[in-house]
Amino acid sequence: MPDQAPRDWIEVGRIVGAYGIKGWLRIHPYTTRPEAVLEYRPWRVRRKSGVIEPLTVTVSQVHGKGLIVEAAECAGRDDAEQWAGAVIEAPVSALPELPAGEYYWGELLGMAVQTVGDFALGTVHHLLETGANDVLVVRGSDRERLIPYVPAVVVRIDKDQGRIVVDWDPDF
Repeated sequence: MPDQAPRDWIEVGRIVGAYGIKGWLRIHPYTTRPEAVLEYRPWRVRRKSGVIEPLTVTVSQVHGKGLIVEAAECAGRDDAEQWAGAVIEAPVSALPELPAGEYYWGELLGMAVQTVGDFALGTVHHLLETGANDVLVVRGSDRERLIPYVPAVVVRIDKDQGRIVVDWDPDF
């Protein structure tokens, strides 16, 4: 992602599997309130194969910490199972603008991470919510690192360059 323009689409959730026999989908939203993800439309889905397709929600319902949705593109349970593992994306323009210095998790995914000493650690694979603070899961060529997403560690985020600079010991 380095040296690329900012993304027009952002990950807002993922399809975790089929629900019921009529082909509904179980959705894990990346929003604090599960139903909030429905405000960010239109949706498109990036399948594991890399294929991008639209996903049109016709009916939705909060289900535990996630959602279940009926989609026009799913004809039945067998069809819905084929969507499992796909990532749901929405246009960045559909999300509320954040104050300066705040970022959506989806904006950080795929960004290169390097230390203040220019040591490349890898790229952000995903983030974890621990309760105390969020954690960047950075996958590099040598290993995976868990880096606290706190001001004392995250020195700079450059969305235009797709880079995060951290004050972190590469051996840790």
